[in-house]
Amino acid sequence: MTKRTDIHKILVIGSGPIVIGQAAEFDYAGSQACQALREEGYEVVLINSNPATIMTDTAIADRVYIEPLTLDFASRIIYKERPDAVLGSLGGQTGLNLVVELANSGILEEYGVEILGTDLEAINKAEDRELFRDLMKEIKEPVPESDIVHTVEEAVAFANTIGYPLVVRPAYTLGGTGGGFADNEEELRSIAANGLKISPVHQCLIERSIAGYKEIEYEVMRDANDNAIVVCNMENIDPVGIHTGDSMVVAPVQTLSDREHQMLRNASLKIIRALKICGGCNVQLALDPNSFNYYVIEVNPRVSRSSALASKATGYPIAKLAAKIAVGMTLDEIINPITKTSYACFEPAIDYIVTKLARFPFDKFPNADRRLGTQMKATGEVMSIGRCFEESFLKAVRSLEMKCDHIENSEIAALSEEELWERVAVKDDLRMFTVAELLRRGGDPARIHAITMIDDFFLEKFRHILALEEEMKAHPQDLQVLRKIKQYGFADSYIARQWNMSERAVYELRKENGIVPVYKMVDTCAAEFESATPYYYSTYEQENESVRSDRRKVIVLGSGPIRIGQGVEFDYATVHCVMTLREAGYEAIVINNNPETVSTDFSISDKLYFEPLTIEDVMHIVDLEQPMGVIVQFGGQTAINLADKLVERGVKILGTSLEDIDRAEDRHEFERMLHKLEIPQPKGETAVEVEEAVKIANRIGYPVLVRPSYVLGGRAMEIVHNDDDLRVYMATAVKEISHDAPILVDKYIVGKECEIDAIADGEHVFIPGIMEHIERAGVHSGDSFSVYPAPTLSEKVKETIADYAIRIGKGFHFIGLYNIQFIVDKDENVYVLEVNPRSSRTVPFLSKITSVPMSHIATMCVLGHSLKEQGYPLDRVKEEEDRVFVKAPVFSFAKLRSVDTTLGPEMKSTGEALGGDVTLEKALHKALIASGVKVPMQGNVLITVADRDKQEALNIAKRFFDCGYGIYATNGTAKYLRAHGIYVHDAIKISENPDKNILNLIRMGRINYVINTMEGTHKTTSNDGFLIRRVSAENSISCFTSLDTAYAILRVVESMSYTTISMNELEH
Repeated sequence: MTKRTDIHKILVIGSGPIVIGQAAEFDYAGSQACQALREEGYEVVLINSNPATIMTDTAIADRVYIEPLTLDFASRIIYKERPDAVLGSLGGQTGLNLVVELANSGILEEYGVEILGTDLEAINKAEDRELFRDLMKEIKEPVPESDIVHTVEEAVAFANTIGYPLVVRPAYTLGGTGGGFADNEEELRSIAANGLKISPVHQCLIERSIAGYKEIEYEVMRDANDNAIVVCNMENIDPVGIHTGDSMVVAPVQTLSDREHQMLRNASLKIIRALKICGGCNVQLALDPNSFNYYVIEVNPRVSRSSALASKATGYPIAKLAAKIAVGMTLDEIINPITKTSYACFEPAIDYIVTKLARFPFDKFPNADRRLGTQMKATGEVMSIGRCFEESFLKAVRSLEMKCDHIENSEIAALSEEELWERVAVKDDLRMFTVAELLRRGGDPARIHAITMIDDFFLEKFRHILALEEEMKAHPQDLQVLRKIKQYGFADSYIARQWNMSERAVYELRKENGIVPVYKMVDTCAAEFESATPYYYSTYEQENESVRSDRRKVIVLGSGPIRIGQGVEFDYATVHCVMTLREAGYEAIVINNNPETVSTDFSISDKLYFEPLTIEDVMHIVDLEQPMGVIVQFGGQTAINLADKLVERGVKILGTSLEDIDRAEDRHEFERMLHKLEIPQPKGETAVEVEEAVKIANRIGYPVLVRPSYVLGGRAMEIVHNDDDLRVYMATAVKEISHDAPILVDKYIVGKECEIDAIADGEHVFIPGIMEHIERAGVHSGDSFSVYPAPTLSEKVKETIADYAIRIGKGFHFIGLYNIQFIVDKDENVYVLEVNPRSSRTVPFLSKITSVPMSHIATMCVLGHSLKEQGYPLDRVKEEEDRVFVKAPVFSFAKLRSVDTTLGPEMKSTGEALGGDVTLEKALHKALIASGVKVPMQGNVLITVADRDKQEALNIAKRFFDCGYGIYATNGTAKYLRAHGIYVHDAIKISENPDKNILNLIRMGRINYVINTMEGTHKTTSNDGFLIRRVSAENSISCFTSLDTAYAILRVVESMSYTTISMNELEH
């Protein structure tokens, strides 16, 4: 059966904004699918709401719609475009749910749109817990005893029949949202109640807990001819009980006997055939370590997060092939794009070990609950490849960017043995360090195994790493030992610390003695067929497979794992930079370690090195390739922070020079430069000790904004109102972050915040647009709603901003991209807050809405082509567009327990959504819906605000009241509102009545919005406000902690509702 000729136009559904549990890997899958369908000659129409990714680039599909992924908007696009078919199995759970909604609404039938790939029946069989269980019984595959419940009482009744522990899984949710383990009735009641609320179909599966079994995943593919293959099998180092997105994963499986492997492989293929899945699919199985019993945990009838990992681990492009299978092609007729000689139905074989470690956001949220369970908490991941487990694992550890280069952690090393045994029983993100520390102190591996259920094989491997540590300490600077520990993946920086040398000295010592890595190719077939993929990993062996060409080369550094503050936007800029380099005739070489994104796809660059972004690993590649230079400005702060070490070693940085980067990042240099350019900035100074900071603050006057220098995403930035708070801040911030970097103390100016991204060629500047934030200064720019064109700035202010931006671009000699944040106070004075000498979070957003390919232009400037030569206007801002665009932040608070949702200067959002239309209200409405905020026409709003905000709250309450909303308030606010003639329902404070109070109202779904602001800045987590914000997050109710966001929502509600007013009132 060859490809379909009866369909011509295909609608591809994207995955929406990035949240924990559904990140950039679906963007990678979607981009791949669109590319593959266009290769086969189909017309592709794409709908997605995320402006930060490659997928919503106009180059990806014939027509790209950035609209909310809801039934209403998708239906309009189907009506306008009339596609022949729709493909939704590549957009994660969001895409899948939308296809199911479209099918149920009848619009697909009405316009004759067919669902491609895995059909509805198969999706339902895999997703609907009941249908899935019935099918498994039918084909005699074992599933844990379970029951589907629709009420909490049903759950408790079932528990009484099979006993505890149990696991709760809500249906049709992503990343294990709302689920968890229950060891007793009390826990079961609270988890089940929350789970039922979160599930869109109000059902939960309660099943026997199989925590402690080995968790094995098979990534499988099937076509319509019933050919089915296993692409990759993976084993979690952590046993069942931790979500696979959070656990340490190795591929291929390490601890199974041949019999176990064949048994699970057969089960996976049997299941995918029974479900009749067309395309990629992921089967998760649990294996009892003490017998041959296994259970099927779940099946995802779509390309999943593990598919991106499996694609990068084996080199086999799953999403591309899944798209081709969806249009009727079969595995035995598609050529494997990597070998170009064998067919896609040959199962990939690998001759190395891949380790994936998750990157968690706990450095941003020190108060968050760090325990890992069935609910995913990681924001990103890193992958590394090595010839043995030790090498692969240690490379992954140093890729994480957690300021650690080995499995040792200073906090854990400081614990007593007794504390370590307590800690090892806790499943959190630091458990691997605890295990290593216990083994270091001679802890009994059998006892560790009994507590953690981690397989003895892995514990033995950790013990081997520790034995090598001992050997290394006993033989300082011994070349034999050095060669051996490098083969097992030890980092130069760790060796240098143990041997009291500088890292560079270790590097030179190795180089002199020929202890350098060679690069091996990832070729999907363990060298069975001819293959020429330019995709490499380093290892200490004999033969080097990466051959240096004689073309002009440029190395582009990627941005590493996705984390809050450095998201997929930098990957976007990296990919554009690489595409431009290739078009300009250079050989583009990418170094990155994130398996989820487009930049690590082998087909993007001329050569891809999958390596940690540390100076040692980057220098190995520079030594081998001898590039003209390295580009650091597109890889976020990760790449910028490597710049000085590269220059020290004689490597040329292309674009903005190191001294100019430092001039923008170093506080004193920066101030001196702004002073010279006559540009005002808020008064401020730098401090190293506590008392110094207090003196500065009193000199400038409170409130002050404090933050460390050289950081990312507003890390540890705070607004402080008095001496005591400042002392607390200095004590904690200095411990956590900057040991040597000073702390910046600035006057906090209340005003509008604006930002620009601009491109400079060293002489002239071009500014695509000015964006204005809806929230007043004090909320991190990544967390605020951003509007283009700026709605409330006067022409005079816009001119001032442009003038300052141009002066800065020229004065700092920037070449390439830079980003500036401004504050405009009430008297229209403009101040410069900060300048980033690199690509920023807003580059993709601004590129798309102004149609200026910013990364492309910047890369050309870096290569020496001036703006004038490229034909862009010099030293001015591009004409504004007619459409209004709003970027809304998207948060993952429901996933991160006990994190305060109040917005401040430190970034907390994980993704963003875009809304565009002809008026600000319409654009705002779209952006809100796309970011998951519901905007009902009638409803109730709960207002609890600090005294200083009462006056503004009155105005907000009055306007909501006029639109027909019910107003709830706690007593202080309620009294104030009543005194001004507004009907208010009383909400009882938590402290007044622990059982019947404000939280019940929220849990029962009575409230549509919560508006809540804090008194001062005391960060106590026990207060009422915190609980209100948390309960809102966990019940997916929007809680606004900035009054400006509330005003924005009001504009939307008002623009859609009618007002009623008596004629008498008009007479005044």
